[in-house]
Amino acid sequence: QLQLVESGGSLVQPGGSLRLSCAASGFTLGGYTVAWFRQVPGKEREAVSVTIGNGGADYYSDSVKGRFAISSDNAQSAVYLQMNSLQPGDAAIYYCASKLPSVWDPWNWREPNQYSDWGQGTQVTVSS
Repeated sequence: QLQLVESGGSLVQPGGSLRLSCAASGFTLGGYTVAWFRQVPGKEREAVSVTIGNGGADYYSDSVKGRFAISSDNAQSAVYLQMNSLQPGDAAIYYCASKLPSVWDPWNWREPNQYSDWGQGTQVTVSS
């Protein structure tokens, strides 16, 4: 079981940018499908983006497409979420999650119950 740690959450003004990081303690993430979710109190956890393991594609929710970008470093020690043009509606706790890759990932990556490992979350606040 991976231990995931998110970092990078902060208070930012509307239109600003943040980069979130997700690292696995003692493991590289390259062989895993890693996703970012977000959640606000009283609402369901929402899938934001995913990078499919073993060189698979990246996907985004419609609400962030064109503004957010998922990436990993060369050593695949961390997965990042670059968030640009942030809006108040992006404010949430952001979680990273991982799972072993599957051929079905492009279709079910938005389902939280597909993921076996979760980080503790990092708070993103968008306010002037």
